[in-house]
Amino acid sequence: MTDPISDYLTRLRNAIQAGHKVVDMPASNVKKEMTKILKEKGYILNYKFEDEVNYQGNIKIALKYNPENGIAAIKSLKRISKPGLRKYCDSNNIPRVLNGLGVAIISTSKGVITDKEARDLGVGGEVLCYVY
Repeated sequence: MTDPISDYLTRLRNAIQAGHKVVDMPASNVKKEMTKILKEKGYILNYKFEDEVNYQGNIKIALKYNPENGIAAIKSLKRISKPGLRKYCDSNNIPRVLNGLGVAIISTSKGVITDKEARDLGVGGEVLCYVY
């Protein structure tokens, strides 16, 4: 697999389209940090890291839906920086997603953080994805 982050986003996207409650995927440190950000921002209900399953570990994510109409909390997951074309931003040009309503997940020297945290810390980095 050449792009594990795209695989992560595609598994989430497919699970949401199929209406699944839980999605299971292989773990990595970047995926774990992205999952923590999704939970912190309210896009998913909960998550669980299972390290005893295999050497790599698994991530179980409980997806969040509106109880009245069943619409998912995540409307769109878009991969920005790809292996063939990396997308970097400096601290002055950090992107805003839907004028601040969405979240850009950025890999910086301070770790994997959101666009707002990157602006507050004054750091730039690789723009991994947009979530809204």
